[in-house]
Amino acid sequence: MSLVNQQAPTFTAPIADTDGLSTMTLSDALGDGPIVLAFFPAAFSSVCTAELCTFRDGLSTFNELSATIYGISTDLPYALAEFRTQFELGFPLISDTNGTIIEQYGVTTSFDHIGLQPVAQRAVFVLDETGRVVYEWIADNPGQQPEYDAVESAVATLIAEQ
Repeated sequence: MSLVNQQAPTFTAPIADTDGLSTMTLSDALGDGPIVLAFFPAAFSSVCTAELCTFRDGLSTFNELSATIYGISTDLPYALAEFRTQFELGFPLISDTNGTIIEQYGVTTSFDHIGLQPVAQRAVFVLDETGRVVYEWIADNPGQQPEYDAVESAVATLIAEQ
């Protein structure tokens, strides 16, 4: 079921950001511009690294649009902190170790062949300042990357409507 035009599920979770490790609550992050939630299966995997580095490389565009990007996976917060450091990701990474967030957003999958379950299905949600979902993209397979131009366009449209 699509979350577009619905209020995004809120959550509180560990986060790796410029302050190290702490917790964040989505509802507290609302009101400062659009939010991009980029769900990914596993830190340090090739496709996830390419995806988050692509968001990193486009970060200035999102910053110009007053948007905040958050990466979300079921990896441990310490692994995400190292991943963020190694690849110089300029945005926070949220740890959903118990799978609650991915379940709320309907993006739970597993890699049974290597014993990983549950993990985040690759997906992107764009939220407006009130937390309403205005854009949703969910991968058909774990090797598929988001349509980055479409994510940027969704954010730009929000800014233009203000």
